[in-house]
Amino acid sequence: MAKKKTQPDNLQELESALTRTEQFIEDNQRLISYVVGGIILVVVAFLGFNKFYLQPKEKDAQSQMFMAEMYFEKDSFNLALNGDGNYFGFLDIIDSYGITKSANLANYYTGICYLRLGQFEDAIDYLNDFKSEDLLLAPVSEGAKGDAYLELGDPDKALNHYKKAYTMNDNEFTTPIYMQKAASLLESQDELEKALELYKKIKADYPNSAEGRVVDKFIARVELNLGN
Repeated sequence: MAKKKTQPDNLQELESALTRTEQFIEDNQRLISYVVGGIILVVVAFLGFNKFYLQPKEKDAQSQMFMAEMYFEKDSFNLALNGDGNYFGFLDIIDSYGITKSANLANYYTGICYLRLGQFEDAIDYLNDFKSEDLLLAPVSEGAKGDAYLELGDPDKALNHYKKAYTMNDNEFTTPIYMQKAASLLESQDELEKALELYKKIKADYPNSAEGRVVDKFIARVELNLGN
């Protein structure tokens, strides 16, 4: 008997809920139409902005940045930064195309340029503005900040960035590089046990890397200093 009574009750509750929903829609029809229309306008505006403004801007930025990248590859860092009078430099790209992916990448290049030119604080500023999840560029950017802080006489911050760089994306290229830098810095601070741990990890996990092929001499040196 209880089961037979429950089913009609449930149907009545469902019908009541549907009625309340219909009444709400009827009472708020104008408001709902405004909200839906607003959402549609936002979507259309976004798609239009992306297609008719951002994409052409991105294409233009890429064509302008090509020569700056060429100068960067040739270690002509001043020309890469400031342009040659015909093509923009990375600083121009950042100023003129700030919301594009190219401008974001230009922050990375600018930071590296300033690092190579010995302008370490500027290097850190621009590298901090670079946002990326790229498997190589992201750890290289962090490692470059470490290099800059080390040059500025702040080994603790340098070590933090080296650690972040080698733990960010495990790969055969960047991970052993920044492990090596961190280990060397730890060794210089007489943190020999921690340095030895990193050197041995390079040997075990990345034996075919450039760092892995020469790490035995660093292990031997630390073990000698530890009296092992």
